Amino acid sequence: MALISLKSFQFYSSSTPASKSLVMTLSKRLSFISGQRKPQRCSSVAMRMLCFRDKSQYMFCRKNHVQLRIQSLSVNETVHPCGDTGSSTKPDNIWMDEQLFFKTLNSLSTSKEIFDFLGSLEAMSDTMASGALQRISEVEVDDNGLKNPEGVLDNEVFRALCFQFEFESSKLSNRGLLNALQALIKLRIDPKSTLMASLLSESEERLSRGQLTVKNLCALGESLLELEDPSCATLEQIVNHIQEKDTEKWSPRELVMVYKVLQVTVREKEQYQDLLNRMNSVTLTLVSQLSPKFTSIILNSLVVLHQTQARHLVTALCKYSVKHIPYFTADELVNVLEAFLYFGHCEQVFTEALETHLPKSIFTMHPQTVSKVMQYCCQKRILSKPIFDAVAECFISDADRFTTDQIAWYIIPFGTLNYLPPSASSLFRKLETILHTRLRHFQPHILLSLLHSCVLIQRFPVNFLPKIFSPYFLQRLQAQSPGLDRRVTSQLTQLFLTVTLECPFYEGPKLLPKYHVKAFLTTHSSLEVHLLKRVKMGLLYLLKKRIYFASEVLTPYFYTIDIEIKLDEEGFVLPAAQCEEVHKRIALCVDGPNRFCANSHNLLGEEAIKKRHLQLLGYEVVQIPFFEIESLQTCGKMAEYLHKKIFPHTYELSC
Repeated sequence: MALISLKSFQFYSSSTPASKSLVMTLSKRLSFISGQRKPQRCSSVAMRMLCFRDKSQYMFCRKNHVQLRIQSLSVNETVHPCGDTGSSTKPDNIWMDEQLFFKTLNSLSTSKEIFDFLGSLEAMSDTMASGALQRISEVEVDDNGLKNPEGVLDNEVFRALCFQFEFESSKLSNRGLLNALQALIKLRIDPKSTLMASLLSESEERLSRGQLTVKNLCALGESLLELEDPSCATLEQIVNHIQEKDTEKWSPRELVMVYKVLQVTVREKEQYQDLLNRMNSVTLTLVSQLSPKFTSIILNSLVVLHQTQARHLVTALCKYSVKHIPYFTADELVNVLEAFLYFGHCEQVFTEALETHLPKSIFTMHPQTVSKVMQYCCQKRILSKPIFDAVAECFISDADRFTTDQIAWYIIPFGTLNYLPPSASSLFRKLETILHTRLRHFQPHILLSLLHSCVLIQRFPVNFLPKIFSPYFLQRLQAQSPGLDRRVTSQLTQLFLTVTLECPFYEGPKLLPKYHVKAFLTTHSSLEVHLLKRVKMGLLYLLKKRIYFASEVLTPYFYTIDIEIKLDEEGFVLPAAQCEEVHKRIALCVDGPNRFCANSHNLLGEEAIKKRHLQLLGYEVVQIPFFEIESLQTCGKMAEYLHKKIFPHTYELSC
């Protein structure tokens, strides 16, 4: 530990060459603190005089006649309260108890109060001085930077402290050195200044000599991460020292800092995996103790570090994140949602907590956070009416200040999940107004997805389709990733079908055949394959022969039908291969859980538009939802169900 002494003294003459030289040296060095390139003259009368007495003492003349001195303390020396010297050899009445010091310091709310307080002291340790710098950074730094640069950087106490920290860095305790470094980085001190270079150099020397504890290593790592261009070599050196330590004894803060450092240093997937495995195990035991901030940081790190094998930790963090929802900052909640999406996790209680919190807070939440909530709901197929209704109201009121990507993510989930809120008319009027004024600002793929989501719920953007079908727009789509892939051509084709089948009044350009998809992709989960097989067995039991129905039938309009049955004019079932005398076609849609919103009987937008289009193409659409047939265990019961579902008015079949 080092002693910083503040004591009154007489003015010294600055007429000697030595003192003039030192004044100019100090002035030059400190001019770089605020990031200025050229040395400046000291602005205060109090900066006119500076005297050097010996290697351990600096005198800094100020208008209130204060000298500042750094003096080394031996390892065994301790700090005593004022007037209580104990076994210390220091003069009486120079110490202030650290606990009292920090209690007073934390009660001060402006840098002026802090500087006045420091000026009233006769002596303080380097940990006190660095703590004072940290407190200054807390009260003076916000999201926009230093609130009062002149009041802090030009203050004589601040400059004197910086001067001593620079020239006495080798005498500082690890705590004093690293706390000062952290505080000065937060105060936006130029990393290339001689002050910062001295502190960083001393920190790296102690790192290379193995003198830093885990807490010190984490503090240094945190400081380096705050720099715009951190030294990756130094960070790797920190990790190499850290992985030799016992993770069982680490605090949550230390775990969090190591996760953050690893995010920067890990270059290969398996690098430091042994250390990560040990950390993941320890973190799992501490999940319930983590703050909202720490929970968010660790989840983000697990995503960045691809810790897909840490399922138990991810599950526990996601579970405990529920109680933190009202307390997450915007960025923290985004990190949590991204982790849910990355790891494929979903918690009903998490959704319920969002439903409670978001409607009350949505007008004060950052639009990007709300967009991420909607993206989460969309990808997890969560149709939450409280969330969606609140998002619709927010969009109507505030959409003018949203980015184009945010606008898209506010709207796309409504189409994907096939939901119209009570304020749907106002919502889509607002969207139309925005599209008229900002259409050219949308990226091509974002605009296509947005308009496609509208048609899923029968909101037809006919005024904007000429642009979508124009050669220029299609060229832009093709030029940007992912180009005209299957998903994009499917969206274009479905827009074409929409104007053909549902908007006969549309007279603009149509989509050229070369951009049509050959067939809309239909994927079946193992459960849906099983359901389809059971329905086929039921039909075979009902119709007696396999020739009377066809499966996986591709229609001329790109849709694939699960099962098709043909009837003649009298209602008799025809062989599936027969093309003459077909009076009615029945399309059976065997809808598994993946065709509905999660935990809901609400069809997804893609399935709803398919049903509409098949009906417009002349099919009688019969839906066979999984929740109606999952309890039918025998072929007889399935056949009876299908009879009532497909032929509700026919009591006996003649085949």
